[in-house]
Amino acid sequence: MARVHYGVWNGVVHNNRGITPIDIPISSELSGIDTFNEGNHIRAFFGDKGFLVFDPGVNLLDALWRHMAKAAQESCGKCTPCRVGTRLVLNALDQLRQGKKPPGSWDEIRMLAEQIRSTSLCGLGQTCATALLGAFDHFRGKLEEDALTSQMPQQYGMAYMTSPCIEACPSKVDVPSSISYLRNGKPTHSLGVILQKYPMAATCGRVCLHFCEMACRRNLVDEAVNIKSLKRYVADYQRSLNTYSFSKSMAAPAQPPNLRVAVIGAGPAGINCAYHLLLKGYHVDVLESSQQAGGMAERGIPSYRLPKEILKSETDTIESLGGKFRYGMTMGRDFSINSLFDLGYKSIFLALGCSQGALLGSAGEDPSLEGYVSGIDFLLQVHKHVDGTRPMRLSGDVVVVGGGNVAMDCARSAIRLGADRVHIIYRRTREDMPADSEEIAAAEKEGILFHYLTHPTRIVPENGRLKEIELVAMRQTALDPSGRRGVEPDPGTDRLFKCDLLIAAIGQQVDRAALTPEDNIKVNKRGLIEVDHSTQATSRAGVFAGGDCTLGPATLIHAMTNGLNAARCIDDYLHYGRVRFSPVNRISQILKDNEMLANECMEVPVKSQVRVHHPELDPEVRRQMFGEVEQPITATQAYAEAERCMRCYRVYSVITESPIPEGHTLETQPPAAP
Repeated sequence: MARVHYGVWNGVVHNNRGITPIDIPISSELSGIDTFNEGNHIRAFFGDKGFLVFDPGVNLLDALWRHMAKAAQESCGKCTPCRVGTRLVLNALDQLRQGKKPPGSWDEIRMLAEQIRSTSLCGLGQTCATALLGAFDHFRGKLEEDALTSQMPQQYGMAYMTSPCIEACPSKVDVPSSISYLRNGKPTHSLGVILQKYPMAATCGRVCLHFCEMACRRNLVDEAVNIKSLKRYVADYQRSLNTYSFSKSMAAPAQPPNLRVAVIGAGPAGINCAYHLLLKGYHVDVLESSQQAGGMAERGIPSYRLPKEILKSETDTIESLGGKFRYGMTMGRDFSINSLFDLGYKSIFLALGCSQGALLGSAGEDPSLEGYVSGIDFLLQVHKHVDGTRPMRLSGDVVVVGGGNVAMDCARSAIRLGADRVHIIYRRTREDMPADSEEIAAAEKEGILFHYLTHPTRIVPENGRLKEIELVAMRQTALDPSGRRGVEPDPGTDRLFKCDLLIAAIGQQVDRAALTPEDNIKVNKRGLIEVDHSTQATSRAGVFAGGDCTLGPATLIHAMTNGLNAARCIDDYLHYGRVRFSPVNRISQILKDNEMLANECMEVPVKSQVRVHHPELDPEVRRQMFGEVEQPITATQAYAEAERCMRCYRVYSVITESPIPEGHTLETQPPAAP
């Protein structure tokens, strides 16, 4: 908490000027902003809801000039109020801060700022002048006082432009910028924005849980922009031109040959870590226990959601950039952390995944029982069936226990393999299911039968084979600390349920044989590797980890984000011996802690427009095949959907006591047009 000397935030005016600091009450407006980095206090904060000054010595005029400079720099230039207005205001503020006469009066400057706010076409223009207008309306005397200062002030700080969709995306993809390129007829550049974060754009455009869409402010008007489909469109467009490829020439100059990095695991986390390290010029080897790259994206996501040739074309990026895959190499069997360091690797990234299924905990459960299989193992069998190495056929009643995406994938695959009926057993309600709502709806369309508030208590075998399972109805109880209702068995509701195949899809865990005590890597009670989540660093120097082996079963985008973060931190570690402070991560954390982007209203009225949806194969057709269910949208549809983006950018800036240390950059810079 901090003491606000003066400012305007969210329409509330604070004016404690002239009051002894100890007498100023601690403000509850913003939390966690006492310091920006260690020993460097925040003197003032500016954003889309106004500004707050914590140090009376701040030159408000100069601080507002810095804030508006970021807005003028980032203006897209599509509308005159933002393109021209921000520069006119910026020039006037610059003249004033230098003690010169501005091109207009104070009232004219204020009128211009109001025009920018009320007539700009995007969120940047509509919000960038809010702080300036608050200062004009309530603290003009302070501005005039600062204009009379004879010496140009020296103030430190930074400005940051973002949007709700950017902050909601774990990888912080600049979604509005990507969409703007597409809207301007530059799909290749649109893809380039995504490739700054990860190479698996077509994959992510098919299976991402699209957190960005959940935060899209278009939801306040009609429906979110279909960001996921646009991502897929630009990736598929580039592939259709046969130019979606990389080469060593696209990477930075080669690092010294002794700076070798080993990446353990070729899943999304490992692939993205290797990708960014290779772009930075490092020598990278990826050690993978199977014979193909992709991890759970390759073995655990069925082809009807993610065609394997699409995934392979993107994991092949590693070899195109000069990296090497070493397949059939299992940690704990073929090598250890100690042996890798002995071989000369200077840093290691563990992306081991969660390759083992979790048990249900039901009475009579026996993984060796015929007719019982974990969700992970079942999807591996499905993968082998699809690629023709081990065909399989199902019949009768298949029961899938679980409510996540793995459970949906298992159920939808089982129906394609000939099962007469497929049942999903879930101990909570449909609203509680962690699976993507689109996946649940797709399963329902394909005839999957859902049994909510139901739990398996016993497995009944006969002659070494599964015969039945005993189910009990669950009833909801009081809310738990997280706000979720608990459940408990409803006595007397036990019943037997015929089952020819039981698939346990309730979770996954790390292969415990991968790590040994000699590795000196700490794990928690769940068997997950302990890391500093801001740096991905493990308990052992030079060893980093990410993805499911640190998060538990998570999403593709979270795993790729871990890989990106680890690559940045490994780069810091190898060059500086430590992970440097990241200003961007810090200001992003301030926004998250204070829910600054959780707006509940629109600045200006917006016309409703229909969202573009992917066409899908008919449920009766797709039940018989593993072909991709979601079909591509057309170019006309893609451009129409791009027009729905409102560019909800906001500018945030801080004034600090001391210069902010430079940390790792916001993104690696791959070519805009691969």
